[in-house]
Amino acid sequence: MLYRHLIRPVLFRMQGGDAEAAHERTLTLLSLLSRRRLALWFCERVLACRHPALERTVFGLRFPNPIGLAAGMDKDGVALPAWMALGFGHVEVGTVTAVAQPGNPRPRLFRLPASQALINRMGFNNAGAAALAARLATRPPLPAPLGISIGKSQRTPLERAVEDYLRSFRLLFDYGAYFAVNVSSPNTPGLRALQDRAHLRALLTALQAENRRLAHERGAPPRPILVKLAPDLAEPALAEALEVCAETDVAGIIATNTTVCREGLAAADHARAAESGGLSGRPLHPLALRVVRFVARESGGRLPIIGVGGIFGLDDAQRMLDAGATLLQVYTGLVYEGPALPGRICRGLIGVG
Repeated sequence: MLYRHLIRPVLFRMQGGDAEAAHERTLTLLSLLSRRRLALWFCERVLACRHPALERTVFGLRFPNPIGLAAGMDKDGVALPAWMALGFGHVEVGTVTAVAQPGNPRPRLFRLPASQALINRMGFNNAGAAALAARLATRPPLPAPLGISIGKSQRTPLERAVEDYLRSFRLLFDYGAYFAVNVSSPNTPGLRALQDRAHLRALLTALQAENRRLAHERGAPPRPILVKLAPDLAEPALAEALEVCAETDVAGIIATNTTVCREGLAAADHARAAESGGLSGRPLHPLALRVVRFVARESGGRLPIIGVGGIFGLDDAQRMLDAGATLLQVYTGLVYEGPALPGRICRGLIGVG
């Protein structure tokens, strides 16, 4: 209540309503919080929910609870201790690319408050895989898994995409508990073509070969590799992608990325809906549920699914779990509901509070 009625209005008015500026300011504050042990302890005590009933072991990793932070919120991993203190059961950084890139021109992040949604066309703005590796090398171990989302650099042509992903994977192998292969963002030209059978098989085959090579070299197990799919794929295309994932021993699916669809928006947001980019938030929820159900049915429940899209509270989380998700991630829900969201969902899942 405090966040919705006092803090959120201030954030939404910050710097003339510039959503990205507010995001950057929040990330700076969380980065500062990450260096204050007492503040982290206080946040953990007040906001987080830890309970044995929440623990999950998925693709060989132990998750203290099923609620994770989706990629995009902290691309360069600058506030990891703070996210853990807020009660997340895993954090996914990125999407990171092989080379640093500024992303698309601003403005590129837009709020649609009446629909509780966002539109973004960020374009994988990040400091690059080498910079992320250098930062993670200085971090102590985290109490929950760290996922790393990797994508194609904008300047890399599609025919050289495999080597681009491999470069990021090599640089970051030692630091990721799992890797998410982002082939579904609508904001990098041509990227979604990597979801078709031939491109996806070539990419995943190369990544798994490098995964085995690096694991053998380090004397460590291979990293779980997940694929993040778009909510806009028709069922035949989804089935084709899942066949490739099965053939290449993919550990799980992230369902879903943002959508280019604009259905389900409130009338007050129709003007803003003309902005190009991916839509997230409440209108994405039914589309993400459809994909989660399809993946669960098509895989016979054997392929773990991280459900993402329009999770704002316990009811949304429960629907996603009932549809077949094993783990969940939030992003836009955190923007609208505030930092208590992961703990509130976790308490609801165990029937406390």
